[in-house]
Amino acid sequence: MSTVLILGATSDMAVAIARKMAAKGNDVQLAARNAARLQALQSDISIRYGVNCTIHEFDATDFATHSSFYLSLSPKPDIVICVFGYMSDTLSAGKNWDESLKMINSNYTGAVSVLNIIAEDFAERNSGTIVGISSVAGERGRQSNYIYGSAKAGFTAYLSGLRNRLYKHKVHVISVLPGFVNTKMTAELKLPPLLTANTEQVAAAVEKAIRKKQNVVYVKWFWKWIMLIIKSIPENIFKKKNL
Repeated sequence: MSTVLILGATSDMAVAIARKMAAKGNDVQLAARNAARLQALQSDISIRYGVNCTIHEFDATDFATHSSFYLSLSPKPDIVICVFGYMSDTLSAGKNWDESLKMINSNYTGAVSVLNIIAEDFAERNSGTIVGISSVAGERGRQSNYIYGSAKAGFTAYLSGLRNRLYKHKVHVISVLPGFVNTKMTAELKLPPLLTANTEQVAAAVEKAIRKKQNVVYVKWFWKWIMLIIKSIPENIFKKKNL
């Protein structure tokens, strides 16, 4: 089976994905800013699924360490799943550049930094799969989350270009657009139940996308059509909406 590197492994989605991939017999490398928080998960995965599970220090926003982080991994992963991200209140972030920068770096710049390094290795090996957890928020800017959404829009475009570039190297790149998901990050938001996925559904969608070599994945199928409608609204009407 494969070795799966999960970047941002302390998040709720990442935990569910790690368990799903381990349940399929894959070895798992868990990487996060505070690796000590992963010790219980590491032990549980190793014992429950009988796979090799290791933990690694990784800071998505400390770009200078990304090369040494990846070089330290042994073995090198066959599959990389980029799960890390950050979302805060848009109005507050609009008045606080540090908060805006944190969202941009956590959702876009950090991902580009580390995935550039991984992409070069995969291209040289002519194999591998890269999965990026982006967001439907990046498909059209809305006043409620336009800073977060703009970073995710950049990440979605990056993944699309990377998929195009790495195809000839037999490296597959998957863009996952979950829509609403019940996690700690969204705990204070009032999410519509019918439109909201749980972390296990995200994990199942990711595992299936890797297995089936899908390109762009909406965790709940109807988000594709919801976003098509939203993107089709003329701008002179859309700008007046409270979205």
